[in-house]
Amino acid sequence: MVTQGDEPFHAGGEPIGPTVLDFWRWAGADLLGNVWRGVLAEFLVARALGVAHEPRVEWASYDLRTPSGVTVEVKSASYWQSWQQERPSNITFDIAPRKQEWDAATNKMRTLVVPRRLADVYVFCLLGRENLAKDETDPLDIDQWAFYVAARALLDRERPRQRTIGINQLRTVMRRTTLHEAAEVRWAGLAEALEAAAHGPRRSAG
Repeated sequence: MVTQGDEPFHAGGEPIGPTVLDFWRWAGADLLGNVWRGVLAEFLVARALGVAHEPRVEWASYDLRTPSGVTVEVKSASYWQSWQQERPSNITFDIAPRKQEWDAATNKMRTLVVPRRLADVYVFCLLGRENLAKDETDPLDIDQWAFYVAARALLDRERPRQRTIGINQLRTVMRRTTLHEAAEVRWAGLAEALEAAAHGPRRSAG
């Protein structure tokens, strides 16, 4: 059921007060929480790629598909979480090959003979900075997000059996395979970076 937000909860057609928007506010108000921060990261990437008009499909084998057909997996992490912390979190992302894949033709999960990463491109979304306090961390401030775009072929080559990757490892891999010194891209450059990554990793001269 796809909703717009103004639909009322009802009893046999008679509204009882709350709306879907009220539910969204109750369930998703904390954007630093792991679940909703991950969904927010997907939304930001979807908007950058121009595909946010399509509702999110939670059980698909990948998170997004670009207009050109590139499949995208979005991963998120943050230095600060909802719970009490004495220090910023260590940043790691899940890059584990998958043992199952959803089959659109049969609407069933199928077991893969050989586990593999399913999306064409991975987008790693990092919120905040180590020197930024928790109360200064704002998930709505697009300038506080850093994005790292890596093709599946790059991850398979550089980290074939690795299940997680730390932020420093990721930055090292990205710097070795880009023409630019900076490993990260900003939100406005995501679409261009993703299409470039989909055509294969690039190596700098020397």
